[in-house]
Amino acid sequence: MDFALNQLVECFTTSSFHVQGVYRYKVVAGKQGRQSSAPFPGFIFPIGGKAQFDFNGTSYLTDVQKVIHGGAEMKLDKKVIGSTELQYISVLYDIKQKSTDAIFLPDVHFELESGQSPRLKGLINRLWKVSHMPGAISAFQKETLFRCILEEMFVCAENQAVSGDNSVFSKISCYIQDNYADEMPISELAELYEMNTNQLYYLFYKYAGMGPGDYLIAYRLNRAKELLLTTDSAIHQISNEVGYVDPLYFSRIFKKHFGFPPSEMRKKFRNNP
Repeated sequence: MDFALNQLVECFTTSSFHVQGVYRYKVVAGKQGRQSSAPFPGFIFPIGGKAQFDFNGTSYLTDVQKVIHGGAEMKLDKKVIGSTELQYISVLYDIKQKSTDAIFLPDVHFELESGQSPRLKGLINRLWKVSHMPGAISAFQKETLFRCILEEMFVCAENQAVSGDNSVFSKISCYIQDNYADEMPISELAELYEMNTNQLYYLFYKYAGMGPGDYLIAYRLNRAKELLLTTDSAIHQISNEVGYVDPLYFSRIFKKHFGFPPSEMRKKFRNNP
């Protein structure tokens, strides 16, 4: 998705839209074909099986924890993967957007990570049933349910994004804690986890309140403090053990961080930590 989730939410918040159709599909294993997508944009909610959907040449693999959005009148290639029947519900909608909108939904395709949401699954099944009932009340329920589906889908996608960021931060912080004594250029750390330095700084400020370099320094100095208070190792040995080859430099940043030089920290708190 080449745009932020909040931009997508804003499109639905500020635009008039309504459901054009709700369809349930079952496609036999191994089937494939080429066609044009519907004249309206829509969401694909996978229920079972696996398939590859290509919208204008961009591929998406179906998953019950993902939602796929397709634009209007796009080139669509569809291929069922594996030996299991493909099942999904498609919801087409019409939307009236302003020319100033950052995203024009009939022209975009993307996927959202929805995770495992029993509520989302239940809402989709209810929408499918209601959409085939006659009467004004059913028509009203159809529009209401679609809005509930959008809300749940967006909340799930946001939660998945936060959870994903947290998982990445945990992996990187664990790596730092396991290798804190080694030389660790920030650019190499970012490259190791396939991100740029700006993304790495954003992640650490979000979850640690400091940059990755400051996080490494804080971890080293806290480890040094622990060694000062629990071992008889010389200060120059502790300095080297936590990644500082220059004991004088180590003493300066230790004092700046804790307010005491290492020797005074040991003397003052060794017997009363």
